[in-house]
Amino acid sequence: MSNNDTILNNRYRLVAQQGSGGMAVIYKAVDMELGRTVAIKILRPSLTDDPALLARFRNEARSVANLNHPNIVTLYDVGSEGPTQYIVMEFVDGQDLKRIIKTEGILPVDRALKIAVGICAGIGFAHRAGLVHADVKPQNILVTRDGIVKVTDFGIAQAFNAARPGERVSVVWGSPHYFAPEQARGEQPTPASDVYSIGIVMFEMLTGRLPYTGTNQQELALAHIREQIPLVNQLNPAVPETLAQIVYKVMSKDPAARYRMADQLGHVLEGYRDRGQQQTMASAAPMPRPAQPNFPQQPVYAPPPAQVPPLPPQYTAPPGQGLPFSQPNLPVQPQVPLPYSQPQPPMQPQYVQPPQPLPFTQAGAAQMDPTQRYGAPEAPNFGRQPTPGYNPQGPQSIQPDANTFQAPQAAPPWAAGNSQQMTMREPDRSAEADSGLDWVTIVLAILAFIAVLGLIPLWIAVYVARFAG
Repeated sequence: MSNNDTILNNRYRLVAQQGSGGMAVIYKAVDMELGRTVAIKILRPSLTDDPALLARFRNEARSVANLNHPNIVTLYDVGSEGPTQYIVMEFVDGQDLKRIIKTEGILPVDRALKIAVGICAGIGFAHRAGLVHADVKPQNILVTRDGIVKVTDFGIAQAFNAARPGERVSVVWGSPHYFAPEQARGEQPTPASDVYSIGIVMFEMLTGRLPYTGTNQQELALAHIREQIPLVNQLNPAVPETLAQIVYKVMSKDPAARYRMADQLGHVLEGYRDRGQQQTMASAAPMPRPAQPNFPQQPVYAPPPAQVPPLPPQYTAPPGQGLPFSQPNLPVQPQVPLPYSQPQPPMQPQYVQPPQPLPFTQAGAAQMDPTQRYGAPEAPNFGRQPTPGYNPQGPQSIQPDANTFQAPQAAPPWAAGNSQQMTMREPDRSAEADSGLDWVTIVLAILAFIAVLGLIPLWIAVYVARFAG
């Protein structure tokens, strides 16, 4: 019987086979009642002979039908017709991730990140609803023509594992290339098991190959349990070290060392993408920077000088008139020099006393050179005590005392024949000093009188100007 002749429950007409797996065969179909294209997954006859398994499968299908998320393939209906058990789902116009990797090989880092974030968003939503996918692999991840990720086959493998708890996991309800080490040991899968499977999918996207290989299921299971975890950037140096460490953590053998749920891994990948997407793209596909054209250099902008408003035109008063805001012009006063600014009259020549011998003590005279006994003329005595032997009243003989130097008894050559003792006399300068003082006083008095007479016209001019105004 051809697909075009197959109609399930008089509603779903099968159009073409889209793919097949270990548990089911997928068809493109048409919902004749609603007039829309759908995808129908028909379970293999070998899995439909156990009533307990079918009951568990239906319960899981109802739980998945309540998941409404843009990164999850929507489940429309679950039905049966005779021995045929089927699921009606959203039809995704695209292809699965496994076919993309086989066709394109290693995916660019930014594209692999975008797909991984979409996978984590859909599976993380199911984890929050209490569901575990248990069979995450590229065949169950669909990518639309617009690049939107859709995760399918939720709960099917989990339903079979729960229905047959005593059996080891086989290729029927788990893919040995992608399942976690605890699944390989036959343990119940957890959200951390899905996180491990997402890490294997990321490894395959970034390297184009699987991390572990084996000739049979047992070798693959032992490789997941025992073999050393390979690093992504060892196989693809274009992968940044930080992203390689994230994948390494996700592929840890111990579930406690991984992220507990897919949501946590999704947040880590989003943060990494937002912070270093440009650096990642440059590392994955470095492109030479085009040469910059030589544009003429623009002059450096300089702010214009501050605009200062021009000053108002300055008022110029006519000759003989003052400015409007100035005091009234007074008559020009003659500049009469003040008395203290008059030039001083030339000083009268003062009488200079010729050098006179000064009294010396006998002790000092004995030690001095005879040629130096008559020293410099005595400085004028201003306010000092008179020199002993000085008589201001007139020339008188000076009577030397015991300490007064005595002139030699022998008369000098010019006083030959003079047998008398030469007496030292001080000339009388009081009269000359008095005459010089009187002359200066008279001159100053005359100048003061002239200055007073010069101020009289100034006073008269000020008085007239004041009363005239």
